[in-house]
Amino acid sequence: MDAALFAVIAVIAAAMIFDYTNGFHDAANAIATSISTRALTPRVALGIAAIGNFIGAHFGAKVAKTVGSGLVTLPQGTASLGIVFAGVVGAIGWNLLTWYFGIPSSSSHALFGGLVGATLAGVAFGIDATVLWSGIWKNIIIPMVASPVAGFILGAIMMTAIMWIFRRGHPGKLNRGFRIAQTISAVAMSIGHGMQDAAKTMGIIVLALYVGGYQSSATHIPEWVFYSSATMLALGTYAGGWRIIRTLGRKIIDLGPAEGFAAETVASAVLYYNALVLGAPISTTHTITSAIMGVGATKKLSAVRWGVAGNIVTAWVLTFPGAAVLASVIYLLTHWVF
Repeated sequence: MDAALFAVIAVIAAAMIFDYTNGFHDAANAIATSISTRALTPRVALGIAAIGNFIGAHFGAKVAKTVGSGLVTLPQGTASLGIVFAGVVGAIGWNLLTWYFGIPSSSSHALFGGLVGATLAGVAFGIDATVLWSGIWKNIIIPMVASPVAGFILGAIMMTAIMWIFRRGHPGKLNRGFRIAQTISAVAMSIGHGMQDAAKTMGIIVLALYVGGYQSSATHIPEWVFYSSATMLALGTYAGGWRIIRTLGRKIIDLGPAEGFAAETVASAVLYYNALVLGAPISTTHTITSAIMGVGATKKLSAVRWGVAGNIVTAWVLTFPGAAVLASVIYLLTHWVF
């Protein structure tokens, strides 16, 4: 086996592992609210999320192209594959660290931070690579701020509308109705998660194929890449990240079926808009968490456990640089192999 083929296989294997960890790390994004309100049993919810992830992946081409060609430029050759490998492994490390502590950080920003950190380390070793800071600003930083703000505001608006529309309704009947509605919103959320998160792995695989010399385009996505990325994300999702599910479903606010429906509906709408219209790789974690906070704040500000929320926001801020540092260390340890 020649060096280039070995390097491409190593990167694809690492990307598949990342995809799996992304699935169980972010399973909570799609179904934590449905489980906590007892709208769905845990295994049914995870099954719905896995199927939704698989379907959604096939609508994430715009996001995959942004990841594959809009964040860094790498010369063709095995040295660049070492950068991609280190970036993905750094992201895996950050995912496992935050999963262990039950912190719903962004797998997306872990991947982006890892790719940037490894690229900068490669530049320090003389590789002719470039971080596209304008692309980072446009596609990562601005959406990182805008999507949680949108989730929070729209979550508060939608929950306020629900409370006003159903203000004279019978609580028991309303709860039963919103539990049924949550099945639909959970499906929508899981498809949106697939559009975003499977697409990011697809972008990494396409980047590896391009710099490895196995395809001439940095944006073309082979069909097998769609299916493999979708399958690994779905399998990881079905495995379930119970530590993070507990944090999202129980520790931020006490969710009822109406609150869960509002949060999921708003978050999925934000995900769809960014994936299908803008092609922006936003964080599903940031979006659903902020929507939950917005929904909870309509009761009263004290309904949101701001201490837990503060810990989550701290993890958001640290994810990009933390994964970048991990990836740069991984590159220092592994670059001689490529």
